[in-house]
Amino acid sequence: MTTANADIIDLLAGIAPGSRLDALRDQRPQARENAQRSFEALLEPAEPGTFPLGERYAVAAFVARLHGFAQAADFYADLLGDEDSALVAAVEAAAADGASSGPYGVYREEGLAAESSPGAAWAAAEPGLGARLVAALTHAHLLVFRPRESSATAIQALVDAGWSADDIVRLSQLVAFLTFQLRLAWGLRVLADNPAETEGATR
Repeated sequence: MTTANADIIDLLAGIAPGSRLDALRDQRPQARENAQRSFEALLEPAEPGTFPLGERYAVAAFVARLHGFAQAADFYADLLGDEDSALVAAVEAAAADGASSGPYGVYREEGLAAESSPGAAWAAAEPGLGARLVAALTHAHLLVFRPRESSATAIQALVDAGWSADDIVRLSQLVAFLTFQLRLAWGLRVLADNPAETEGATR
């Protein structure tokens, strides 16, 4: 698990206590607290139940790598290594194999058909992952790159791999949260590289 009381977005964004970016985040204390609580609930719950921490960290490391956020991917890979070091290389290999750009996919709705951008569907390979993680990473890739193609068939693949209804909801919540967390941390890193913009934002 992570260091107690560490603000994960600050950590991923490289924000130092007392810095201008720290002051910028302090302007939205409730948003800051809610983001941290979401991390704790989705990635480090006191009782992870049938969705163990290792699987949660594996999904996080995979999604961070898909987003091209190396610092976040390394952070989550370190957490994964503490839980199941044998999975680290397999998850990184899956992310490298699934690397793409998007979003893309085909809309089912007739009124949106003209906005479709067809692209290849991706599925994780079995070696080193196990059936549950194969299904979870395949589904995470779908949500990151092809959300418009989410379907009952995609959910059934998770069920067939042993995912319960509650854990499928938690998996989807986790991927959605990671998308928010990674984009926010990345944006704060951009501000850190452009201090003049940060100064204007804190006035």
